[in-house]
Amino acid sequence: MDSPEQKSQIFAQPGGGYSTSSGFLSPGDAEAGKDRDRYWLHILLFFLTLACTIYAGGIMTGRFLYYSEAGRWFTAFGYQLNLSFLYDGFLFGASLLAFLTVHEFGHYFAARYHSVRTSLPYFIPVPFALNGIGTFGAVIRIRQQVPSMRKLFDIGSAGPLAGFVVALGVLLLGLATLPGLDYVMGLPGHESLKAFVQANGRFPDVLARPESGGSQIVLVVGNTPLYWLLTQFFSDVPPMWEMYHYPLLFAGWLGLFFTALNLLPVGQLDGGHMLYALVGAKWHRRLARGFVLALLVSGGIGFVDEVGPFLSAWIPVPGPVPWLVLAAVLLFYIHRIFGGETRLVVPALLGVIIAVAIGRWSPYVIETFGYSGWLFWCLLIILLIRVDHPPVVEMEP
Repeated sequence: MDSPEQKSQIFAQPGGGYSTSSGFLSPGDAEAGKDRDRYWLHILLFFLTLACTIYAGGIMTGRFLYYSEAGRWFTAFGYQLNLSFLYDGFLFGASLLAFLTVHEFGHYFAARYHSVRTSLPYFIPVPFALNGIGTFGAVIRIRQQVPSMRKLFDIGSAGPLAGFVVALGVLLLGLATLPGLDYVMGLPGHESLKAFVQANGRFPDVLARPESGGSQIVLVVGNTPLYWLLTQFFSDVPPMWEMYHYPLLFAGWLGLFFTALNLLPVGQLDGGHMLYALVGAKWHRRLARGFVLALLVSGGIGFVDEVGPFLSAWIPVPGPVPWLVLAAVLLFYIHRIFGGETRLVVPALLGVIIAVAIGRWSPYVIETFGYSGWLFWCLLIILLIRVDHPPVVEMEP
């Protein structure tokens, strides 16, 4: 078993948080300079991430009809760009990186305040807009085990608090600078939306059927009480299935989303650190596992509702094919959550399946609670972030 001095931690998920990594760094190594920051690498990753998010932001904003009229396109590194495209992309990329940077430096300065060795942020670029937003976030490495529960709480909470301020500011700026309804006329396609806006002078309340024979992919992001409340004070607010065309608005929404995601009370997410510091290892383990099981129920309801029909059509065998697939997936997840303890795995598996079956009886539960995407997030939690939390040196109340 490793001693406390033989453990290190790393902040690692979108917008912050940290997960365990193995490694040994003695005070002698630090004095030898082996944990010094390579400034050139941090700067390079920052500007690569900025470039990727600018390009992703321009593609996502997608005002290509406007771009073709607003200025001459030019070729750079094989891509067709113009100044209006870059401007929209910069609004998104710079705003998103401002959130990520402040979030990570919230962790960084809290760690430095408590004399905990840490690195500068490592930004993670994603080229060619492969994930839609151009980045997987940023990480900072904690180069020693966090000494106490109180220091763990301070370091874990400082990032979300600092990042939330920036996310809220970007969102308010985006709402305060919303363009008029003619903004959507620069979007290619969207013919039914344009016709509705021209006829009614407002955005539609419900999403229209996809155009082009149903082949169009529509991105619909979730509304929240905070976002809804803020939008009540502004006019010409786009619906949730069009707001990603507004770079500041979408960057602010993503900042709120990443903050909320990091506050999930599991493993080594920021919320997991705070929960561990507040209630200790025993109750963290119970609450974190219970929370992940709740996410699996949500994911299971969404899976049967969203993926089930495709599986039944693809596998021409009548019967509970989606349920069998779901049971196999849940068994893998729950086995990893409980470390193979059969006395816990079997009841938990049955409980989740029964909860999914009960939830399927209510259209309201399916609509508001079912989301198959939680199965993907739970996979990341189980494999990368972990459900349980490693110990700190000083277990204090």
